[in-house]
Amino acid sequence: MLENRKYFIYGLFVLVGFVYLLRLLFLQVIDNTYETANNSIKTIVDIPVRGQIYDRYDKLLVHNTLVYDLYVTPKKVKIPDTLAFCSLFQINRQELDSLLRIARRYSPVKPSLFLRQLSKEELARVQDAMIEYGGFEFVKNSLRSYETKTLANTLGYVSEISKKRLENQETLYYRQGDLIGQSGLEKFYEEQLRGRRGVRYVMQDVNGVMKGAWKNGEMDTTALAGQTLYTGIDADLQQYGDSLMQYKVGSIVAIEPSTGQILAMVSAPTYDPAVLATREYSQNYSVLLKDPYKPLLNRAIQAQYRPGSTFKLVQALVGLQNQVIYPSSVFSANGTPFHAHAPLFGPHSLHAAIQYSSNPYFYNVFRKIVYANNERNTFKASAVGLTQWHDEVSKFGFGQKLGIDLPNETTGLLPGVKTYDKMYGGELRWKFSNIFSLSIGEGELLINPLKMANLAAAIANRGWYYTPHIVAGVDKKDNALPQYKEKHQTGISPKYYEIVIDGMEDVVTRGTVSRAAIIPGVAMCGKTGTSQNKVGKDHSIFLAFAPKYQPKIAIAVFVENANFGGFAAAPIASLMIEKYLNRKVARKGLETEFKNRNYLPALYRSAPVKKAIVKEDAKNLIVKK
Repeated sequence: MLENRKYFIYGLFVLVGFVYLLRLLFLQVIDNTYETANNSIKTIVDIPVRGQIYDRYDKLLVHNTLVYDLYVTPKKVKIPDTLAFCSLFQINRQELDSLLRIARRYSPVKPSLFLRQLSKEELARVQDAMIEYGGFEFVKNSLRSYETKTLANTLGYVSEISKKRLENQETLYYRQGDLIGQSGLEKFYEEQLRGRRGVRYVMQDVNGVMKGAWKNGEMDTTALAGQTLYTGIDADLQQYGDSLMQYKVGSIVAIEPSTGQILAMVSAPTYDPAVLATREYSQNYSVLLKDPYKPLLNRAIQAQYRPGSTFKLVQALVGLQNQVIYPSSVFSANGTPFHAHAPLFGPHSLHAAIQYSSNPYFYNVFRKIVYANNERNTFKASAVGLTQWHDEVSKFGFGQKLGIDLPNETTGLLPGVKTYDKMYGGELRWKFSNIFSLSIGEGELLINPLKMANLAAAIANRGWYYTPHIVAGVDKKDNALPQYKEKHQTGISPKYYEIVIDGMEDVVTRGTVSRAAIIPGVAMCGKTGTSQNKVGKDHSIFLAFAPKYQPKIAIAVFVENANFGGFAAAPIASLMIEKYLNRKVARKGLETEFKNRNYLPALYRSAPVKKAIVKEDAKNLIVKK
């Protein structure tokens, strides 16, 4: 009996000891309550480096510079000397109170952004003094830096995420104070460029002294840098285009026809992209927003113009495909609302009509398309024919977004039956006399320069195109998004393109283009256009591609208030083509002339041009006016 009791007592001690060992194991290994009893766990977010952007020849366009953001936790703030603190950061008392008020409104206990983008030099100057001020901490970040003062609207900019976007994000990622792409490539490729943030958990005591990683860093995640964007942009060609468009309002878009990659996208006037990557972002943005020249408007994809006589190429192709005209078809000005001009006073063929841009000829072409050639001129026939015309023209990308990898692309307008029913207040209350201006690219028809360049690319390819895009590859070359690898057909037989292209070649060599625009040794095919403008002079337009066979570049140039396409837009396009194909320009006289030509609207010439703003680091805010 005593022996059994002895073993029971021994077993009880062993059991109690085992329970204590298990508890000790739980406290030290599994449960972190003991570990954190006199410590707190601090979460440190590591912001990833944003992805870089390169041109087609591996020239760096956008990169990052290390900066430091100052964060504040309002409940922990201790500022013994307010005047000294304000002097340290070169702010006034009012700004200090405002910044602290914003931080408290966000959260009294969570850190939020106080001052952004302190340089390494600024950090070194204030770091020692910050020992006296509690509740503040520095966090590494990066600042977007630019190698050239070009491509501002295409590259876009980043700025602090708005409260609305912060609240509406589908997947929780951004915090108050985070930067996010607001326009251009920075916005379109935000998910690829931003990378993946890292998180570290560290223990700190009641005095805020770091005690090491929590759980030896097992819960930490490493920040991953954003992906690199390789664009199809030719930086040298882009800068050259900027120089040709100084003192002008308009756009140049150049495309590589075989790939759909954008070679250059000029929007004039432009500005230095670096001014929206500084602490003075809000002030600089306000100056740009108020500028009468609207430099923030990316005219290449947002401005809308009537295509003018360049649209005659589409009318010719649709007419040929529908066999309402043939290369030998002859028309005169008789019975049309347009006057003939030299040398087209008599009947003339399609080739001559393209070469010399005949309005009467394409009036007849459009009329035959709309009335299905031989059908009676009834309202019903007009509606059927216009619907078919609308559907065939839309295959060139008109009346819709092409889908370029930039935000805010305009749709334009390709009018149809519904358009005119709405305009004239009822079904078929309109007739051909209300719509004939479409025959020469006027009336309600609206496009942007990107669509015009894409038309040039589709003609250069004899009937197909890839959706124009800026980025040729994400993280590696030739790795564009899937939608930019799909070939689009225009539905026009290649044989009809050859007929039109022959006419386009003669437009340049002995047609409506200034002789100065001819490139020695290069077969350039083009078409001039003059877009009607209600205020001021008409706009000058030119589309082209070169060489005639195996084309390397397709281009569209719009110069506002410059009148005839052959004498303003065409020489600029020819200089761009020469620069791209030959890597240099031999026609220095023409180059100098068009770099210095001023087509700025007279309305604005008396307005002050803002060349700088208050801060010293924002000189040359508006460039190349």
